[in-house]
Amino acid sequence: MTNRQLSSFLVAAKRATYASVGEVGERTLPGGAKELVYEAGLFRYRDRYFGSNPFLGEEIVFHKSKPVWGMNYCGLVVSVRVESNDVYEFLRLCLQEVTVSKPFRGPRSLTRDDWKYRCSAQGNVEKFSGHEAILHRNRKVYDLLFHGGRIA
Repeated sequence: MTNRQLSSFLVAAKRATYASVGEVGERTLPGGAKELVYEAGLFRYRDRYFGSNPFLGEEIVFHKSKPVWGMNYCGLVVSVRVESNDVYEFLRLCLQEVTVSKPFRGPRSLTRDDWKYRCSAQGNVEKFSGHEAILHRNRKVYDLLFHGGRIA
């Protein structure tokens, strides 16, 4: 499996799960975790997270049933001046723009009306870390840290 194949699968998986269906597509597991799953060919993607504000999660990609890639993330809505649902609706729109070159979260930046999304990431699909934020009317309302990479 090449990095390009892994990255292309990640883009498809991320667009098909939280970025498209959000909480509606989740199932609740024993212990309270929420989970979204996507499969294509020999690949399987699993996104599990706990909590809502703040929340902490993990994405794992399996290839031929073996874990080959993972990402951990932790985020929260940091402002009471906006509705969480509005923040997450904008976030899902941004996550639809995930790219093969940086298949972690959303694009470097995206602006719609009063909303701004910013994502900075260092590294590549093999090893990376990053930060994303959402601003509403130039005030930070959401913050998330993430890191991960290939699993041997």
